[in-house]
Amino acid sequence: MTNLEFSSAAAASAPTEPDGGLASLRGDCARMVPHWAAPDRAAARPVSPLLIHGVRVPARSARLLEAMSDYGD
Repeated sequence: MTNLEFSSAAAASAPTEPDGGLASLRGDCARMVPHWAAPDRAAARPVSPLLIHGVRVPARSARLLEAMSDYGD
């Protein structure tokens, strides 16, 4: 069993977020930006249906997807 009772002095001195919070995370990310290299954006090429194999979709799922609109239901 865990005792969740705190003294008011201990609660007042404890940080609100154990890892420093969002501002600390954003600062860490900003310092790491020079170390990250973004690859050049390559155009996506279509894949030939002949290369797609081993995927089986149940008929019931295929009918459900076929009946949905392009933007979802």
